[in-house]
Amino acid sequence: MEIPSINQNQQNTSVVVKKKSRLPFGFYLFFRNKGAAIGLVIMIFWVFIAIFAEQVAPYDPLDKVGKSRQPPSSENWFGTDKLGRDVFSRVLYGGRISLSLGLISVFMGSIIGTSLGLISGYSGGSTDSVIMRMMDAMLAFPGMLLALVVIAALGPSIRNVMIAVGISTLPIYARLVRGMVLSIKESPYIDAARIVGASSYHIMSRHILPNSLSPIIVLSTLQVGSAILVGSGLSFLGLGAQPPTPEWGLMAADGREALGKAWWISTFAGLAILSVVMATNLIGDGLRAGLDPRLKID
Repeated sequence: MEIPSINQNQQNTSVVVKKKSRLPFGFYLFFRNKGAAIGLVIMIFWVFIAIFAEQVAPYDPLDKVGKSRQPPSSENWFGTDKLGRDVFSRVLYGGRISLSLGLISVFMGSIIGTSLGLISGYSGGSTDSVIMRMMDAMLAFPGMLLALVVIAALGPSIRNVMIAVGISTLPIYARLVRGMVLSIKESPYIDAARIVGASSYHIMSRHILPNSLSPIIVLSTLQVGSAILVGSGLSFLGLGAQPPTPEWGLMAADGREALGKAWWISTFAGLAILSVVMATNLIGDGLRAGLDPRLKID
């Protein structure tokens, strides 16, 4: 029996160490990006607020707590709106609605869009042509316009906004995943899986999809911010959340009539939207650096 040499053992050990060090190295690349760390802190803050809004907010977001359009003070940190409701409390509760809108719509869009991209790229032929022409037709409309069409058909509500935003993200995921599948399915290990008799479902779910997750995760992180922007825009136009729901886009719309006199009504809601969208973009940049397998230590 041949005994492995010391050099072979050292090589095997180094391979194991490298495999185990990929995840920590990804975390290192993520947190080395100061912007990504700041974005993560901001997002953790808003997630905490969304979960514990009842405990953190000083007032009920629907109750009148003072006079109409009172400026920020020690009693009402962000002032009051036109109905005398506390703007600070409404901004905190609005974080729950806006984050839910962004996460649910992106989750829905990513699941359906990724599935369509997998089927299109792996099947090819007429199936690929039909799916991609549908996605091209959807891409011909800007995301906001496509969401407006869906809302016009379903009616204005938060639930329908989630559906509309999710549908508007489908072609982005489908085209991204299709491109990944086209490059991966020609790999030798995919050919080996076909030779041993693996089914198409097994190949797509166990070999192709796991190797496509990194760009999907990065895209989903960035799309959360875009979804919140689109959802807030629809609410601003009166097609999303309906009064008296404490939603950021709707709050910004409520304060536009008296922006010169009561700037705080729209301003703080707009700053909340800005902070979350900025955080998702910073986190997305950090994830791209941490999950990109082409990056190497200098």
